[in-house]
Amino acid sequence: MRKLLTIVLSFLLPLYVMGQAQINTKKIKIADFTQKTTKIVLTGNLFYDSALQNDIATRWRISPYEFCTLDEFESLKTDDSYYFLLTTKGQFKREKEPGLTFLTIVKGGADAENGIEGMLEVVSFPIAAAEDPSGREFVFLTAIIDIIQNYVNDSMEKDFDAYGGLGNSTLNLPKTADMTIIFSENDLASMDETARDLYLNDTMFMTDEESADSHLMQNTENTLISYTVAPSRPAQGSFCYKMLIDTQNHRLYYFKRHRITSRNGKGFLLEDIKRISWFRTKKQQAGI
Repeated sequence: MRKLLTIVLSFLLPLYVMGQAQINTKKIKIADFTQKTTKIVLTGNLFYDSALQNDIATRWRISPYEFCTLDEFESLKTDDSYYFLLTTKGQFKREKEPGLTFLTIVKGGADAENGIEGMLEVVSFPIAAAEDPSGREFVFLTAIIDIIQNYVNDSMEKDFDAYGGLGNSTLNLPKTADMTIIFSENDLASMDETARDLYLNDTMFMTDEESADSHLMQNTENTLISYTVAPSRPAQGSFCYKMLIDTQNHRLYYFKRHRITSRNGKGFLLEDIKRISWFRTKKQQAGI
């Protein structure tokens, strides 16, 4: 009987431990997001803050929100009644200085005494180079705000999305076989003529930045547009982020990054193009 009890307990204990662990999952920690106020932290840059305020006012829908200054953030950051959306600068391990600007959501709480690094990060989305940004981030700001909100909603429903991060969006690639994909010429790393002839065509093509971005501003149906974020002057350890965004509903369909080297420059690499085109090729081969 004692042996049987030991065997039963050996099965129950892992279940009990798993049950306890679930209390601390990210999904549970941010379950109150929609009930709490999100403080949108302004930077002091009048031009950027004006764009951010306008796009938040027209697009933010998942929680109550208020705008605040950096000083107000410092005084409120330990209050777990709030979430905060901040514009931050990210520095990777090997970089000597921050190379990218991010839009980041963190949760207020006592851990903020140790700085923003101690706060629970909900999501952090790359938006531009930290120095000498191109200005293209203003075209994409509305879409980025929507993507962030979609990610928060998905993370509240499933831990898979909460812990998998924005990279999970690449699982949407099979759905792109029937969509038009437009790359800004500045978003493609060097590709030789043979590769361009092989992978680019009438439904997946490259054009100038202004023409590409016009599809986002016009909410073109059934279309994806490229967006890349990399330091203006990459250094050792710098990363490039590559995205495909639906121009109509602002869903993220591709999110990858690579370390910038002498061989792999800024923009979509040939391996990205191959991965993106694979599902389109399979469909053509199947004659669908």
